[in-house]
Amino acid sequence: MPEADKKPILQPIDGQPSGLNLANVKNKNNLPKMFNFKVIITIAAILLSTFLAVVIIFLIELSPVGGDTELKKITITSGSTLSDIGKQLKDESIIRSSIAFDTYVRIIGKKNNLQSGTYRLSSSESTKQIVEHILKGSVDTFDITFFPGGTLVDNSSNATDKKYDITTILRRAGYTDEEISAGLSQTYDTVNDKLLFANKPVGSDLEGYIYGQTYKFNVGASVHDVLQATLDEFYKQIEDNNLIEKFSSHGLSLFQGITLASIIQREAGGAQAQKQIAQVFYLRLDLGMSLGSDVTYQYIADKTGVPRATNIDSPYNLRVHTGLTPGPISSPGLSALQAVADPAEGDYLYFLAGDDGTVHYARTEAEHEANIVNYCKIACSTL
Repeated sequence: MPEADKKPILQPIDGQPSGLNLANVKNKNNLPKMFNFKVIITIAAILLSTFLAVVIIFLIELSPVGGDTELKKITITSGSTLSDIGKQLKDESIIRSSIAFDTYVRIIGKKNNLQSGTYRLSSSESTKQIVEHILKGSVDTFDITFFPGGTLVDNSSNATDKKYDITTILRRAGYTDEEISAGLSQTYDTVNDKLLFANKPVGSDLEGYIYGQTYKFNVGASVHDVLQATLDEFYKQIEDNNLIEKFSSHGLSLFQGITLASIIQREAGGAQAQKQIAQVFYLRLDLGMSLGSDVTYQYIADKTGVPRATNIDSPYNLRVHTGLTPGPISSPGLSALQAVADPAEGDYLYFLAGDDGTVHYARTEAEHEANIVNYCKIACSTL
């Protein structure tokens, strides 16, 4: 090679090869470390996000299935495993997830503390609340409230959550239709029952006899137990208030007194109005007039599931027939029973509930027609 074509060989400076950037070398050496750190952070973030997602899903699965407060009767048999119980609750739509139920019970360390027995549980309760029920075992109780003015059944087109008949209330307490039907058709024959049912036609149902108030029962109570308690309470109120003797003073048997009170209960809720309406009805009965009560034809229409009509063909329609209905049309409260026992003074022959919620009375048909025009433009137009 000619001397002119030879290039000088670069000599290292301070032991370093000539032309090599030290900063670049350091950055290249740091890349694996930075890469590893970013991977670790990413994996940690993914794991944390996954954990949080699992926790959130778990908490959601422990939340109530829905807002339906109707109770279901659930019987957990002896020997049922945690898995068995979870599956049973899930199948009955009481909980969202049997897995979440199983996991929660294990987390709180109560796997071996769940009690067999009968429970009344609602899908509006969380899994935590349901587990607490089952941990209590047979000591669990429930309340059930029947209302004055309630009927045995409501077959009207009203929304279910607007119904307060005895059948609907028993369903909400967790009883099946079969249990309710059996309970309502059973015989109640204690000494008090025989006295309570005096003059009640043979074969007639329990309409009017389910005394309205709140009762407390053990979870294993049958429909028969529930209804028996209402009958016992009803007769206690009759005895405590001397109603048999007071009804008799007005020429009514106990059955007739209960029947009249049941009509008054549906006509008005206030005690004073009930007493005045009792006066109106007694005067109409004395004069041989029909009671003219709209609630009677409304009752039989709702019970049979037909449209309400003032001319409905039924002995329960006291817009057409005179005397009393064949039996009670609702469960009368104490104030309605006392109204029949001790009516107000007066000589009113008509009454109506006005649009303002006030009951207006009249002595003549002309006064009554004036009350309709003046006070009942809306309510009376829908009858």
